[in-house]
Amino acid sequence: MAATTTMRRAASAPARVRMYRALGVAAATAAALTVWAVAVPLLGLDLLVRFGSGAPQSVGVGLVLGAGLVASLFGWGLLVILQRRSAHYRTIWTGVAVVALLVSLGLPLSAGTTTSTKIALALMHIAAAAVLIPTLRQSAG
Repeated sequence: MAATTTMRRAASAPARVRMYRALGVAAATAAALTVWAVAVPLLGLDLLVRFGSGAPQSVGVGLVLGAGLVASLFGWGLLVILQRRSAHYRTIWTGVAVVALLVSLGLPLSAGTTTSTKIALALMHIAAAAVLIPTLRQSAG
């Protein structure tokens, strides 16, 4: 009986980790969406970005949702790869995640058409990272 209980616990641990990470991805995306919801519908900001000499493009809820999910899932995937290849995966992943956040801030700061857009977009990046980085780091423990 004890062996069966131990095996069930061992088998369910990876499932719990995956669920915790999935919730972290969802929560990080929701954090970015919350910032968007405050900025656009509530405050009435028109979030416009311009790449090069192209026409300004609106940052809609779909773009925020998609970018949040893709970036968060990429972070999760990188963590899984590092766990398989390095004994120091947690430290490496955290460093990469923080650098990725800092690099990602360059996009809203350079492509935003107004100061309010730049601030709102940067806050979306920070909000998502503030949820995702500690969640995935803790799940790697």
